[in-house]
Amino acid sequence: MGANRPPFHRPTNGRSQQPLLKDDHHGRLSRSSFGNGHAEDRPMLHHTRRPTIRSPEHDAAQVTRKKYMIASGFLLLSLASFVVQTETATYIQNELGWKKPYCMLYITHGSWALLWPVQLGILRLQKRKLSWEAFWRRHVSLIRTTAQMVESQNVHVNTGPFYHSPVPYILKTTAFVTTALTVAGGSWYVAVNMTTASDLTAIYNCSAFFAYAFSIPLLKEKLRFDKVFSVAVATLGVMVVAYGDRPAKKVSKGGTTSDDEAGNRLLGNLVIGIGSILYGLYEVLYKRFACPPEGTSPGRGTIFANTFGSLIGCFTLLVLWVPLPFLHVLGWEAFEWPTGEAAWMLLISVCANATFSGSFLVLISLTSPVLSSVAALLTIFLVALVDWFRTGESLSGASIFGGILIMVAFFLLSWSTYRELKEERKKDLENDEVESDSDD
Repeated sequence: MGANRPPFHRPTNGRSQQPLLKDDHHGRLSRSSFGNGHAEDRPMLHHTRRPTIRSPEHDAAQVTRKKYMIASGFLLLSLASFVVQTETATYIQNELGWKKPYCMLYITHGSWALLWPVQLGILRLQKRKLSWEAFWRRHVSLIRTTAQMVESQNVHVNTGPFYHSPVPYILKTTAFVTTALTVAGGSWYVAVNMTTASDLTAIYNCSAFFAYAFSIPLLKEKLRFDKVFSVAVATLGVMVVAYGDRPAKKVSKGGTTSDDEAGNRLLGNLVIGIGSILYGLYEVLYKRFACPPEGTSPGRGTIFANTFGSLIGCFTLLVLWVPLPFLHVLGWEAFEWPTGEAAWMLLISVCANATFSGSFLVLISLTSPVLSSVAALLTIFLVALVDWFRTGESLSGASIFGGILIMVAFFLLSWSTYRELKEERKKDLENDEVESDSDD
């Protein structure tokens, strides 16, 4: 039968002895074409893909812009919720007479435990087409892998059967971050009746400076002139607001005092100074040890920030109740649940604090502790505006000028941080260390 087989057609152009695979791609192009011309005369397939090729600079700009859009939304939410918290806390203490500093601190920080359940409900509404089993499995996997990223500070983690559990690391991190936060927040309540409102406002809000100081050794931040200048302008704005007018001024986080009523001013300033340092340290510790590394998608970072905030709330509820009975027995702060109007106002203040804290944690996670600290200073001017509308007391020239300085510093620092994030993202994309948003 082999003898009856028709002969193979061989080309007569001298190419019969060449390997078949060498020109295989030419043959495929010829067979896939509809014309009779040569393949070399037609556009190659990869020519049609050129418009879809994007440079690392373009991708970096897109990712950074998305991150900043999300951060901007949480910034607005944090500012609004902080104003509500401040006004309600001031009303509870000064108008209703329920002055329980540590108890209020315990309740407000304990309310952070609600961040994760609320977030879970919102995510469930967004993914309601998925079955609960699939949704829960995906959510737990996202939290677990993000925790591994946090511990290793690497976006590429081992998800195999022999992966290292991040639970012990997260629990230890929660403990020392919450301790720094509680001591920093408690120092404000301790110093509120020991020093003047001007000193209290100015010193405590210098945490932005200390956040930048701690960021250099812990976050390996570079000493940049534009950042130093922005922080200095913001600090100057706080000083102008605090000391521009000599009459008694309302404290930015509730409570009033005057120069004549302030006792043991030096000790109070030392206490609030330690609190300012610890608050700046808390922000940097959270960024360094509890936030996923650069290259993580904004959605994943947001989800984990609120989850860690819930862990802080749970640690507060389970551990930090211990001082309450001692304070009660020693007579330093009698434990008493609020009733009537005070209870309702405290509920509003607690919800506002939880909203502010969750938004602030997201803001630090997506940007930097320094930018978040300077952004928080905007609340000084916003609270003054609300007081103007609520009480009819007009803003002073110092308040207006100081507020303008803070806003200028915030926008300068925002632009500097945006450029820095864009540069870092470009390097990550060039090194193929970018995580797809499809993981969210």
